[in-house]
Amino acid sequence: MRWLRWLFWIAMALIVLVGVYGVFTVRRSFPQVSGEVSVTGITEPVQVVRDVDGIPHIYATNKRDLYTAQGYVEAQDRFWQMDFFRHIGSGRLSEMLGDSQVDTDKFLRSLGLVQLAERELELMDSANREILEWYAQGVNAYLAQHDGAQVSLEYAILGLINSDYQIELWDPVHTLTWAKMMSWDLSGNMRAEIERALLGADLPMDRVEQLYPDYPDRHPTVTDPGTAVEAARWDRAEVPSEALPAIASAGNRAQRVWEMTGGGFEGIGSNNWVLGTDMTRTGAPMLANDPHLGIRMPSIWYQVALHCTGEASVCVPDVAGFTFAGSPGVIVGHNEHLAWGVTTELVDTQDVYIEKVNPDDPGQYEAEGRWVDMEERTEVIRIAGGESVEYVVRSTRHGPVISGTFVEEDALDESTLVPDEYVVALAWQTLEPSTLVEAIIGINHATNYEEFREAIAMWDIAAQHVVYADVDGNIAYHSTGEVPIRSNHDGRYPVPSWTGEFEWTGVVPFEEMPSLLNPAEGFIVTANQ
Repeated sequence: MRWLRWLFWIAMALIVLVGVYGVFTVRRSFPQVSGEVSVTGITEPVQVVRDVDGIPHIYATNKRDLYTAQGYVEAQDRFWQMDFFRHIGSGRLSEMLGDSQVDTDKFLRSLGLVQLAERELELMDSANREILEWYAQGVNAYLAQHDGAQVSLEYAILGLINSDYQIELWDPVHTLTWAKMMSWDLSGNMRAEIERALLGADLPMDRVEQLYPDYPDRHPTVTDPGTAVEAARWDRAEVPSEALPAIASAGNRAQRVWEMTGGGFEGIGSNNWVLGTDMTRTGAPMLANDPHLGIRMPSIWYQVALHCTGEASVCVPDVAGFTFAGSPGVIVGHNEHLAWGVTTELVDTQDVYIEKVNPDDPGQYEAEGRWVDMEERTEVIRIAGGESVEYVVRSTRHGPVISGTFVEEDALDESTLVPDEYVVALAWQTLEPSTLVEAIIGINHATNYEEFREAIAMWDIAAQHVVYADVDGNIAYHSTGEVPIRSNHDGRYPVPSWTGEFEWTGVVPFEEMPSLLNPAEGFIVTANQ
């Protein structure tokens, strides 16, 4: 029986060792919440105070140290989330998770978000670029002191399937690519266009319209809607049935990304409101915001307070609120002078264009009676544990081609499998250089309504209903985002591109977007309408 006792004690010792190792592995990546740490790039002492809920309040005497410290602290708390986000935005999930994500990466590479972010960074003014660089410097200072499972528990788990994975340094481009992905997450019209078109293959137009109705006249609006103008509707019969597989292919490819990001609007919805001085007991405005997004673990929102305590004329911001891990400043919140809140506007900034391919040259498409070359670039997708894959991205005058080579799962049924007679291209304002990050930083730094309005005018993608209140008693509302002006269609269905009849003719100027300043009603309410 002695050997049984020895076996028992050996087993117990192994259980204890595994338990100790497990606790050590989990806890080694916990953020440091007390004591001192030396951070490369910090020029003066910075204090980080965690409140009872663990929310960091960062105090620095200059902007550089403040944003550098924010990068360091957010990397402590959320770097796995930041790393995963940037691999989505860059179309590099296969580098982390292997060949199961190759198709997702192909779709994401088609959007060209990295190339777009690089252009945005070049166009950005030096002051805003510096903020992104300071933030990245703080993230990288944390990474210089930690590696692997020290950074986050998830890397210990990732090592079981991808032992060669190496964490790379943070770059301002990574912040900009995730801003684009958030715009994707908040843009649902492409999905609806595709679903309408596919349903229309089996149902009459009036039935499809019942399933996807216009915004009802009896529903509320934020501002006076004025005189309604009936948008042009095109005859859906103009789209040949042979194009439906390309439309289905685009929907299937995009679905993989929606599933990966948790996007979509089913079961969620934001709301915000602001009351003027005559409607509160204190005589000061009151603002509330509930910005719902899809449920994730951890939450997509990250709460932080940034306090610049140096010379008031140069040391801004003093701001608190919510941001996304990987982004400097706060996206919704308040500073010493003003507060703001957002709800997604659900305005249509995407159109699906059906392109007719030259049967004698698949690298060409028809444009108003002539064959035009598609733009092409080759992307190399690296795969964890496998060989790299080359993928040719094609674009037309309307945007990237988002339909793929037709396979059975892409088609409506086997009888509709056809060669690439048609492809689908995505026109989307987010695929143009954006100033969204500059808008957010500008709002953080604003001290009055005029400065806020100047900043909000740069909020050109991820369209939002923004409500506002300030210490001077003003309340306001602005509808943001660049909304396409369409000719001959209302954007509710995919349209044929080859005739040139359905082109965008510009965007609605900011000055003509809905807005309110101190309305007579004394309050403003929005809720995604």
